[in-house]
Amino acid sequence: MSILSTDMIRLSALIKASICAAAVVLFAAPAFAQEPTPIGEFKDWGAYTYKNGKGRVCYIVSQPKESSPKNVNRDPVHFMVSNRPAEKVNGQVHVYIGYPFKKESTVKLSIDGSNFTLYTSGDGAWSESSDSDRKIVQAMRAGAKMVVEGVSHRGTKTVDRFSLSGVTAALGKISQSCK
Repeated sequence: MSILSTDMIRLSALIKASICAAAVVLFAAPAFAQEPTPIGEFKDWGAYTYKNGKGRVCYIVSQPKESSPKNVNRDPVHFMVSNRPAEKVNGQVHVYIGYPFKKESTVKLSIDGSNFTLYTSGDGAWSESSDSDRKIVQAMRAGAKMVVEGVSHRGTKTVDRFSLSGVTAALGKISQSCK
């Protein structure tokens, strides 16, 4: 088995283990949540689905290719886009950063030169509206690289770099699976 295959298996296992816990907290009350089922791996993005008390949820997720500073102790970082048809949510953008954000701070999201602002709460960040989500997802589909910059509650600035390789196929899969 090649190193690339081993790394991909480790990344896949890490994403699956981490996202199961994150998805339950983010999208559903634990009493109604079901363990996510993988529905596809698309280069640097995974697609998953599960049912909560309101219906089917589908999402894509990736982890950064590079994070800095390297010496910061934080939980795994995930960038997600979710569809929840029963709630009329399509393409909601969310980043789980692995530490509590500085209160009342924002996150800078850059996709190949296009800049967006995400608003923080605890250890998560979201866009301000479904229109902003739509613009971010369009930029992700057209882009190659994405950078997320935030500041922890302790004042540490972090930068996470994501590959967008496979994001269009992954988004297509959750659109198909969550109608």
